[in-house]
Amino acid sequence: MSQNQQGAPAWLFSFVDLAFLMLIAMTQMAADSGAEAPDLGEMMVPRIGAPATEALATGAAQAWQVRVHPSDADVPVFEVVLVGGDTPQSAHFDAVAGLRTRLEELAGADAARPLLAPHEDSRSQDMLDAAAEIESRWPGRRRATVSRELGS
Repeated sequence: MSQNQQGAPAWLFSFVDLAFLMLIAMTQMAADSGAEAPDLGEMMVPRIGAPATEALATGAAQAWQVRVHPSDADVPVFEVVLVGGDTPQSAHFDAVAGLRTRLEELAGADAARPLLAPHEDSRSQDMLDAAAEIESRWPGRRRATVSRELGS
């Protein structure tokens, strides 16, 4: 190699290439199959843009909702509502204990899993408490629904 050649020595490029290939190989290695994978949970979090004022279609099925209101609102934090029925049913609760009791009654009556419907200004802890109470009585596949609003 010539002494008056400008730039880095050739061995430096080889070292960088080797380090890059080792980095690629390490990121592609499979995790230990015996290791426990974390149990990641998802939840259904529908977007509620405005209160529903329209009547449901005649063929709409009845369903229970657990609504979570903001803590500074004039209504209690938790509400369990039957939507789609001829006679609306709802119950309001200030504490998780009341919600727990109502969900136990619904589960005992073989009601379908209620939909969690948090208000966008509700506290995260209240929403998580409601989700945990629903999940403990109706375990199953968890999923999340996210809808992005543009221009709001």
